[in-house]
Amino acid sequence: MFHAFFFFALRNLAALAMVVVTVSSIFADSADRQAVSLVNPAAETLPHLGPMEDLLELASEVQSTQFSGETIRPHLVQGSDMRSDSSYHWQLMPAGLIYRPLLASAKESRFRSVWNNESGEGNIWDITLGGQVGLLRYGTIEHGIPVGWQLGIEGAGQVRLDQDENGDVMANDFRFGIPLTWGDRFSQVKLAFYHLSSHLGDEFLLKNPGFTRLNFSRDVLVCGYSIHPADLWRLYVEAGYAVAADVADEWEFQFGAEFSPRGSTGFRGEPFAAANAHLREEVDYGGNFVFQTGWAWRRAPTSGMLRVGVEYYNGKSDQFSFFDESEQKFGFGIWYDH
Repeated sequence: MFHAFFFFALRNLAALAMVVVTVSSIFADSADRQAVSLVNPAAETLPHLGPMEDLLELASEVQSTQFSGETIRPHLVQGSDMRSDSSYHWQLMPAGLIYRPLLASAKESRFRSVWNNESGEGNIWDITLGGQVGLLRYGTIEHGIPVGWQLGIEGAGQVRLDQDENGDVMANDFRFGIPLTWGDRFSQVKLAFYHLSSHLGDEFLLKNPGFTRLNFSRDVLVCGYSIHPADLWRLYVEAGYAVAADVADEWEFQFGAEFSPRGSTGFRGEPFAAANAHLREEVDYGGNFVFQTGWAWRRAPTSGMLRVGVEYYNGKSDQFSFFDESEQKFGFGIWYDH
C-alpha cells in the first residue's frame, strides 16, 4: 500500500509541476507580446486580452494528460481562436468565417429582428432566423483572422409580420446556400450557390383573397469580392446569376461599404455603419438601398458579432412575394452574425 501511495503522490506532483511550468511559460509569452507591442505598436494590430485569456484557452483545449515514465504530455486541440500559425492545415468545423456576411444586405442568412414603420402602410416586423457556419477549412489563423480556403453552409427563414393586424404572417422567404470562400487579412473571394423561394402567409391570403400568389424562386450562382482598405473598413461587390428561376430574372448585383470592428470590442462595444445596394434584373435593375448604424460587440476576431441600431430601407420589397412593390421603411434592429 505504501508503494501505491508513493507512486500516486509522485504522479500528482509531476502533474502539478507540469501545470506550473505551462502557466509560467504562458505568462512569459504574454509578457513578450506586450513588450513587442510597446516597442513596435504595428507588430500586433488586434488587442490581446492578456494571460487570463491564455489560461482559459488552455483549460478549454486540454483534452487529456497522460503519464508515461517521468514525462507528462498534454494533448491540445488544434485551431485556437487567437494564436497565429503560419502553416496551413485541415480544420473540421472551424471557428469564424473567412468571407463575412454583408451587414446591410436584407437577404443574408443571420439572426435579425427589425421593428419597422413602413411609410403609408403602418408597422411591420421583419425577422430572419438563420446563420452561416464553416464546415471545413484548409488554412490557418493570422493575427486572430482566419485565412485560407473554407467550405460552409448557410440558411434562413425570413418572415414578415403585420403588427397592425395582430402579428399576422404576411410572407416568408426561405433560403439555403453553400459558399466556398478564400481569403487573407486584406481581401476575400466567394463562390457560392443558394436557393431562395417565397411564400405568402395564410392569414394574409385569407384577408386578401384577390391577391395573386406568385411562385417566386431562384437557384443562383454567386461570385463576390471584398477588400479591407483599412482595418475597420470593408468594400465589396457581388454578382449573382440564376441558373433556374420562376418569376425572377437571371441577374442580380450587390455592392456596398462597411465600418465595423474586426477584433475584440470588450463590453463597451464599438460603433458600426453599413450601406448596401441590391439591384435586380426583374425590376429593370432597380432594387433597394439600405443604411444601418449603431453599436456592435464582438468577443474575438473569429466569434460572431452582435449589433443594435437603426435601419433605413428604400426601394423594392425585400419580401419577394411583393417583389415589384416599393417600400420605404425606418426602424430599430438587432442583428447577430456567426
